[in-house]
Amino acid sequence: MSTASAYLTVRGLDIDVVRKDIKHLHVGVYPPAGRVRVAAPMGLDDEQIRLAVIQRLAWIRRQRKELQDAARQSVREIVTGESHYVWGIRKRLKVIERPGRAHVEVDGDRLALYVTPDASIEQRRTYLERWYRAQLRAVLPDLIDTWEQRLEVTVPKWTIRKMKTKWGSCSRESHHLWFNVELAKKHPDCLEYIVVHELTHYFDGAHGARFAALMDRNLPDWRVRRDELNDAPLAEEVWTA
Repeated sequence: MSTASAYLTVRGLDIDVVRKDIKHLHVGVYPPAGRVRVAAPMGLDDEQIRLAVIQRLAWIRRQRKELQDAARQSVREIVTGESHYVWGIRKRLKVIERPGRAHVEVDGDRLALYVTPDASIEQRRTYLERWYRAQLRAVLPDLIDTWEQRLEVTVPKWTIRKMKTKWGSCSRESHHLWFNVELAKKHPDCLEYIVVHELTHYFDGAHGARFAALMDRNLPDWRVRRDELNDAPLAEEVWTA
């Protein structure tokens, strides 16, 4: 079966479009982030697909909300026995209560969180998030520098922050980049994909054919990386080893 891929934005939603030798259009919403994918007949143009998506927007938003609610329900209490991900690798959390400064260490397949006995759940969560931010800060400068040179652009400022629905964002006016702190939990290839994705917005602010062509030229396997990122496990899970 022959196929062709495209990338559209419909009312603020990023849509993956795959044209196939099929008779009817199908829309799917996939976990964990609510990625929207359209399988469309080869003969449908972009405007026809946009109209079909708009007609299904209410259903799409309901599905995305259910996925986001499920993600919120997955938040744990930061206790020994949970699993957390570090650069795509699953680690078992070990909470060690002792006096002194809180810190986090990777110890083989464990993620050790040292806290005082009176540390609250929110404090534990804050310590972990600070540690994840530090992981991103350690690798982003070299990664951004590499792609600045390849794409012949300059990044004047970048920021790490917690985002609910996006892995990254870019201001075309100021060229300021933002990265989701959750990226430190994903495979490094996913982080590089987001860096290239956001830098490509310097040249094209939409997600149409020109954007996809630029991504194809600069990072040929970007779709594989994008799918790996969107299909990755939720941030926190019960350990079931």
